[in-house]
Amino acid sequence: MKMMIWSFLMIKLFIIDDSALVRNEFKKIFDPLKDITIIGTAPNPVDAFEVFKRTGLPDVFILDIEMPKMDGLTFLEMIGKQKPIPTIICSTLVTRGSSSAIDAMRMGAVDIVLKPTSNINQFFGDKNDEFISKVRIAAKAHATFIQNIRRTSESKILDTKQVSSSVKATRSLPPSKKIIAIGASTGGVQTLEELFMYLQPNHPPIIVTQHMPVGFTASFAERLDQVLPASHVKEAAEGDILMHGRILIAPGDLHMEVIKNGFQYQIALKNYPKVNSHKPSVNVLFRSIAKNVGIFGVGFLLTGMGDDGATGLLEMKNAGAATYAQDEQSCIVYGMPKKAVDLDAVKDSLSLKEIANIINTVR
Repeated sequence: MKMMIWSFLMIKLFIIDDSALVRNEFKKIFDPLKDITIIGTAPNPVDAFEVFKRTGLPDVFILDIEMPKMDGLTFLEMIGKQKPIPTIICSTLVTRGSSSAIDAMRMGAVDIVLKPTSNINQFFGDKNDEFISKVRIAAKAHATFIQNIRRTSESKILDTKQVSSSVKATRSLPPSKKIIAIGASTGGVQTLEELFMYLQPNHPPIIVTQHMPVGFTASFAERLDQVLPASHVKEAAEGDILMHGRILIAPGDLHMEVIKNGFQYQIALKNYPKVNSHKPSVNVLFRSIAKNVGIFGVGFLLTGMGDDGATGLLEMKNAGAATYAQDEQSCIVYGMPKKAVDLDAVKDSLSLKEIANIINTVR
């Protein structure tokens, strides 16, 4: 009976990397574990499909990007259209701000690790516990794939004819007094792009803290600015003014706060230690909204692992702001929203379309 229960809890892992050394290092990490088993490895995605015929699909992939026969992004897109599976990208190509990293996260990768070009053995020794934690977290994720994903390299700015008619047909809204604050982590890149595609022109000012490494947030903001029909998006800078139709993304190595300066709200960036293990921290943003915006704040806590944002959202609620969580059904990882729900920090749990509707209609 114990063996049957243990088998049910086993996480099935598949490694796709063209380096035999890398595949062997992963085996050293995961073979001793009782809750994770490597069901197969392959030097490229094409060979992996042959192995799948024997092993079936895994619960989690660890995937390189640059490989012979088929690159990792093509595979991620292909498998996402068939059966989305939580994927951790481990590649030398996901350098700071690279388009490959942003595209991978947009296609549903739940995590990304930069693989060095040298000292591989030391790298894996240092990252042993981190890889184990990432696989366990990924196994709990509800992987999704957004249809009609375009890679950054394939298109600069999308013509409005390429945007869905339901989004194009929306009308411009009169200005709102509200300030929208959003927090997200694992799965947030994909989730935020989907959410923002529903926005109407002249939507309320939006500020976002998304857990991302330094350098990636600028590329993420640039990508959103290219594809969103109704919004101007940029990485937040000190003193940026919150404006209608604008979305500001917290930089990857600084905390972001909202302060009031006369009749305007603007951004203040702070360089102090991590809060809730993150920098930027969602709690830092939400607490500044509670303190400086009060009843004019509207907070949303989206997909992510951990508890960052939950107590800050409760402070917003106690200050009179409207507060919401993404519902479990639409979350890639229902961690941060669940913590907020458990704290009674939210008015309601909503789908992405419902969240967009609130943003578009608040006054």
